[in-house]
Amino acid sequence: MNNKKTQRNSKEKDIKERSFSFACRIVKLYQFLARKRGGGEVLGRQVLRSGTSIGANLEEASAGQSKADFIFKCNIALKEARETYYWLRLLMTTRIVPVSRLRQLANESNELVAILTTIVKKSRSR
Repeated sequence: MNNKKTQRNSKEKDIKERSFSFACRIVKLYQFLARKRGGGEVLGRQVLRSGTSIGANLEEASAGQSKADFIFKCNIALKEARETYYWLRLLMTTRIVPVSRLRQLANESNELVAILTTIVKKSRSR
């Protein structure tokens, strides 16, 4: 039992670290977009808000007062990850930012969605 709890805490730390690293990269993207005209600054604010919110909600989830609170916050993080993926796709499709610059961020966003989906599903079934 203790081993499962240790393993869960390790996975929780991994997703929190990944989301923090992701947020740092999103901030850098925003700094780039803030200097762009033609919608770049507007889309930059959107991706900044959703992309940094993922980790913030995971931090809140780890301090959740109940299982339901934990699931609720993780679900918000999941929604923010999905929204971030949407904005990144929009930036790539409109070529406001070169696809090559966003491909890794979009992939990481997709991976965060997959991980958070698993966390929410497993947490609900416990």
